[in-house]
Amino acid sequence: MKKTALILSVTVLSLAAAGFAFDWPQKETASDSFFSYFGQLRGGTISSSLVFKDNSEIKSADEGKLLGIIKEHDNDFGWFESTLGNAVFVSHENSLVTVYANLDGASIADNLDLQIHSGTYLGNSGNSGWQNGQSCLEFQVIDVKEQSAVNPRILMPKVGKELPLTAGTVTLVDSKNNSYNPASNKFLEAGVYRVYRERQETAVPEKTILQINGSTVERIDLSELSSVSGKMCIKGNRNYTLEEFYPDSKKALAGEIQLVHGKTTLSITLIDRNNSAKTVTYELTVN
Repeated sequence: MKKTALILSVTVLSLAAAGFAFDWPQKETASDSFFSYFGQLRGGTISSSLVFKDNSEIKSADEGKLLGIIKEHDNDFGWFESTLGNAVFVSHENSLVTVYANLDGASIADNLDLQIHSGTYLGNSGNSGWQNGQSCLEFQVIDVKEQSAVNPRILMPKVGKELPLTAGTVTLVDSKNNSYNPASNKFLEAGVYRVYRERQETAVPEKTILQINGSTVERIDLSELSSVSGKMCIKGNRNYTLEEFYPDSKKALAGEIQLVHGKTTLSITLIDRNNSAKTVTYELTVN
């Protein structure tokens, strides 16, 4: 099938209002046992995929139409690239497209009907993509209008517990690129700071909220990713690029703050899929 570049998008609020939801594309997986979450740093990019851990039969998450099949991946395919390996693309209502990647090519039926039903068998997870030897499904939800990717987990039923979220070591970086640990550096100069938490290997908070003296100054939402000038970005007060959000393999951006003179309480809240919150608070004196 001829390769045709697809443009990703989603409008999360309209989807929520419509009650749009997917079934699981494979057997239900406990939320604490994915290989990699949507929005995680993976392979030097911000991942627009949810990567499962277990080998399984793969089925369509909802009814739709067969959009395309990739069984060879030695050429560039725009957003999808060769990292997805063997993949099946299914279009749905609301301009959504689901992508089932890292499949075993031999298991993909050559005679798949153009009309796909919810639960239609698409193939078995395999090791055709760049998954570090993992035989697992790489699942994406995209739209063809707004150049965004949606977090598949907000459209699938909740199952099991969440991985615990931790802020770890928090670092404040000023405009001169000087770094401060607010747990030990209680006295800071007034100015603009980037706030970083310690990146976890698998879990990513769906929301990160920064508060100064009880007032919210930034909210980062990982229900979707946007494409800006061809780059995947995470949405907060503005769109953050890979380099801004993940400056290295150890840090992840919690947001940006403006510190003014006086006693200041800085709070960082991480919220998971079940709306459970983890908050850390720092008391600072700003000169």
